[in-house]
Amino acid sequence: MKTIKTEVAVIGAGTAGMTAYRAATAGGKQAVLIESGPYGTTCARVGCMPSKLLIAAAEAAHAAKAAPAFGVHPGPVRIDGKAVMARVRAERDRFVGFVVEAVDGYPEADKLHGHARFIAENKLQVGDHTVVEAERFVIATGSTPIVPEEWAAAGPRVINSDAVFYWDDLPESIAIAGTGIIGLELGQALHRLGVRVTIFARGESIAQLSDPDVLAVARRALSGELDIRYETKVTTVELDGEQLVVTSTRLDGEQRTERFSHLLSAVGRRPNVHELGLEHTGLKRDHHGIPLFDKYTMQCQDGPIFIAGDADNDRPQLPEAADQGRIAGDNAARYPDVKPGLRRTPLTIAFTEPQIATAGASHEELCASHKGRFAVGKVSFENQGRSRVMLQNQGMLRVYGEFRSGRFLGAEMIGPRAEHIGHLLSWAAQAGLSVAAMLDMPFYHPVVEEGVRTALRDLAHQLANEPKHDDPCVDCTPAP
Repeated sequence: MKTIKTEVAVIGAGTAGMTAYRAATAGGKQAVLIESGPYGTTCARVGCMPSKLLIAAAEAAHAAKAAPAFGVHPGPVRIDGKAVMARVRAERDRFVGFVVEAVDGYPEADKLHGHARFIAENKLQVGDHTVVEAERFVIATGSTPIVPEEWAAAGPRVINSDAVFYWDDLPESIAIAGTGIIGLELGQALHRLGVRVTIFARGESIAQLSDPDVLAVARRALSGELDIRYETKVTTVELDGEQLVVTSTRLDGEQRTERFSHLLSAVGRRPNVHELGLEHTGLKRDHHGIPLFDKYTMQCQDGPIFIAGDADNDRPQLPEAADQGRIAGDNAARYPDVKPGLRRTPLTIAFTEPQIATAGASHEELCASHKGRFAVGKVSFENQGRSRVMLQNQGMLRVYGEFRSGRFLGAEMIGPRAEHIGHLLSWAAQAGLSVAAMLDMPFYHPVVEEGVRTALRDLAHQLANEPKHDDPCVDCTPAP
């Protein structure tokens, strides 16, 4: 076993790790990038890019089926599952290729392949071949989809979301456990591509929404198309020939047994921090085993170890992973002169239809930080002009502003063009704009953004007439 010495060791070559490596070397430090699996980020290989390819195919099929409502009759729609998945895989491989090409451009001496674990505060063992002694470290090991052991015991037809993008063809049916972004995006896409889909939700949550009014509209809108079983958990999964026998139990105790080709576990992801030998670092960790860290410097306690990306379980999204990796790499290079980096205003988008977006502070967060000190404005998209023109008139936008200052705080929505509206609103929140300043901005006609203006006008009215007793947080407490 050989020993090498370096200034910065980056564990993980995903989005956060690659960005940290580039930041550390740009800071003038010698760095090594360590990866145990294939090169190619989660986003490119099994995440945001291949999922959008599947969604794009589903949107094409849905548009053809919805065309008669406009008086356009294209004829029967035939979905070629093998062709759909061939395009998904081919384009996915193209995106992965760009990432691999970038890694190929790094000096060979800077790359190590194998599982890394701490064997001392300043020392890693990589596989069975190399010991790395470093002055500073960046943990960027990503996360892994969770599949409960009792489900996995039923065999390979119980899958996580990664497996979907290696299919050669579309299945006849699938059960999906989880109504987070991944479960909803894949569930709706597969449904629109002709797959029989049932989605199980342990509670009543939808994606990242916390505003009770928006959540209620989202449940109605999505349940109008999809078979979503709220307050229902998957209790047993058994293999029977080429199918799975899935038994589910509702909150009231009612049970139902059904057969599916697959069960997709979309119940969350687990940070990859449990086999890193963190017990040898002296770092304090939370109940999930994640080192305690400063989210503005990405520093773990006050030492030379930094953490970034999905590994820290804080906003697990590609833009956040890139920002965190940059901050961690910068600070690893300049340690001990650690400085806060830019953490942008939160923005989360689900590419369902209607789309779902949260921008800035969420309703739940404001109920904790601004209870009794914020107002709410809203608009329904049911009668919003451009939305009706497109036959996409479903959803609601709720916007939040601070009493006294009039500052815009955030928003939650489900509705048409939410991916674009979410950007506008997150920019406004990061810029610290007031609601009045936002209303001074130009609004064209006819556009969906006119709905934003309607909601902001309602919010401005609420801010100008601060009630003495009305509390927008009365529904914040989770249901029993």
